[in-house]
Amino acid sequence: MGVIVVEGLRKRYGHVQAVSDVSFEVEAGEVFALLGPNGAGKTTTVEILEGFRRRDGGRVEVLGFDPADRSAFSHLRERTGIVLQELAVEPYLTVREVLRRNAGYYPAPRDLTEVIELVGLTEKARAKVKTLSGGQMRRLDLGLGIVGNPEILYLDEPTTGFDPSARRDAWQVVRGLTTGGTTVILTTHYMDEVEALATRVAVMSGGRIVASGTPQSLGGRETSEAVIRFRLPEGLAAADLPVQPTECCGEHVAIHTPDPLPALRLLANWAADNCVDLPALTCERPTLEDVYLRLVGYGASQGGRQ
Repeated sequence: MGVIVVEGLRKRYGHVQAVSDVSFEVEAGEVFALLGPNGAGKTTTVEILEGFRRRDGGRVEVLGFDPADRSAFSHLRERTGIVLQELAVEPYLTVREVLRRNAGYYPAPRDLTEVIELVGLTEKARAKVKTLSGGQMRRLDLGLGIVGNPEILYLDEPTTGFDPSARRDAWQVVRGLTTGGTTVILTTHYMDEVEALATRVAVMSGGRIVASGTPQSLGGRETSEAVIRFRLPEGLAAADLPVQPTECCGEHVAIHTPDPLPALRLLANWAADNCVDLPALTCERPTLEDVYLRLVGYGASQGGRQ
């Protein structure tokens, strides 16, 4: 049994079916990414898991409790952490004071100095919240999410506003948490973040899960057609190649194939035998972003908070 179990989840707002027959299970210690465009139903789904919104139907269990059961609310709050896109934090408290206050809500919080160091705010520990930059505020948000040493951590766009270095530092923090057994529910629009962190992915569109799997296998990605691209060696034409390109644009060629290894082997042997190079050689299958856009329908409506 997973630490989170969702079966046939339903939620309606008036005439809008925000979530329709959604089912998934999350195991302890994994990063489960719930993706989808605005209005897909992922925010409603996560809020139901967190206990902030009541469902209309279906079964939901988080750590063995029904989050809709008010008597279970305190048990779940002590065992979960939440990093929202925006948190209300007292601007005149220092970073350490804010973290110390939140740590007091949990039975076995993490060491404050350790948390401050983990999120990269050691030099700002005595600074007032109102003086922090946007990126530093997001670091503080992450600190507030992990200070309680939660069993489940909900991350909503956790690295928005981070520079590339800070994003990778945050990923390392998340990896460290999961190594220690923390389960993470991640919502993000950064596909590189999904590939870096997620164990499994579910894509929502129109209130339903339209695909699920690992980042590598989602939507048949690992078996999709590969494309080999390179520039023609100087003085040679496409007709000279041992494998005929499916696309030619000047000196640039592309070979589309479901199994790229035989073509790559032929090209490599031919290049070695003829003492030529294959400049800018790449071999790629569809990116996670390509698959995601196909699954949700590129240009799908971005309006409405569901």
